[in-house]
Amino acid sequence: LLYGAGLRLAELAALDISSIDYQRKEIAVTGKGNKQRVLPLGSKANQAVLRWLKVRAAVANQDEPALFVAKTGNRLSHRAIQQRVARASHTLEHAQKLHPHLLRHCFASHLLESSGDLRAVQELLGHANLSTTQIYTHLDFQQLASVYDEHHPRAQLSSRQSRSDNNN
Repeated sequence: LLYGAGLRLAELAALDISSIDYQRKEIAVTGKGNKQRVLPLGSKANQAVLRWLKVRAAVANQDEPALFVAKTGNRLSHRAIQQRVARASHTLEHAQKLHPHLLRHCFASHLLESSGDLRAVQELLGHANLSTTQIYTHLDFQQLASVYDEHHPRAQLSSRQSRSDNNN
């Protein structure tokens, strides 16, 4: 859910079982400033949560509302989540150490790269200001140049002119 929904560490740790609507594939999140937002839950994330619920049933204390619990049956702490993410990164081929915010950053970057919709990414991340979203969803220069070349009217005009100049 850190990558699949772009959650902050604190948002993930605060999730309760009741936060997820499995039929509608939505997740209710309480973000910074106690602001509520409802996010779509992708099919892979939904399947992963459903698999986790089977494991959770054997471990969680009966009255524990938390979605993610430790072996003790209680809610996972922020530090425990960080450690599990770091441990999982060791099993990957790439040696880069993962941390929760990096997964959120990748979520935002990949969404922005594929959709180009900064406002939608802002809403999904729960940012109050668009400038916050812009800070860590930087695009590489090649991608910016490509968007400019494809969509800016002057870029299209100059490329047409240069082609016609080359043909003369």
